[in-house]
Amino acid sequence: MANKKLKNIFLSASIPYENRKPIYYETADIIAIRDSVIALTSVIIPNHRLIWGGHPSITPIINHVIKKSNLNIQNYVRLYQTRYYEHLFPEDNNEFKNITLTENINSSEKDSIYYMRERMFKENIFDAAVFIGGMEGIEEEFKMFKEFYPKALLLPVASTGGATKIVYEEFLPEEFKNERLIKDYGYMSLFQKLLIDKI
Repeated sequence: MANKKLKNIFLSASIPYENRKPIYYETADIIAIRDSVIALTSVIIPNHRLIWGGHPSITPIINHVIKKSNLNIQNYVRLYQTRYYEHLFPEDNNEFKNITLTENINSSEKDSIYYMRERMFKENIFDAAVFIGGMEGIEEEFKMFKEFYPKALLLPVASTGGATKIVYEEFLPEEFKNERLIKDYGYMSLFQKLLIDKI
């Protein structure tokens, strides 16, 4: 399995914080965010590789799924983190050997995150990106991913709310729009049909 050519799927996801911008938190469906991350991880591994910039609300969910998979998961995941947030890393980070820690740039949150994303998009070739829930980082990653990979498949799961709902409604090209992304909470079959069967 280690020699199999795995396609890279980028995940941009987080659970919006109540004390941040209400525009994200008000529409966020936290259960749907959790369920969709679980389904996505379950569908991708071991068929493809999941790569994400580790948000502390998402990495523990992914870790939970792969712990139950009984696979050598290092072949199927790659986690990026900026050292700017080193004091906030969840313990779950320690479960991943395939982790890239990027530099803290000028003690600037904005510069450090941008550098991490740039490294992530330059060091890997992506076939698709999935967006779930989230806040402004989702919008930023959507625009940046689209610049790096203009021909890649884009799947913002609008039913999870948050910034992903805004991305779907305001930024997503028409050819990627699908009613299932708005209304379908059967995430396992959704990802099989709209992601795995298409890449």
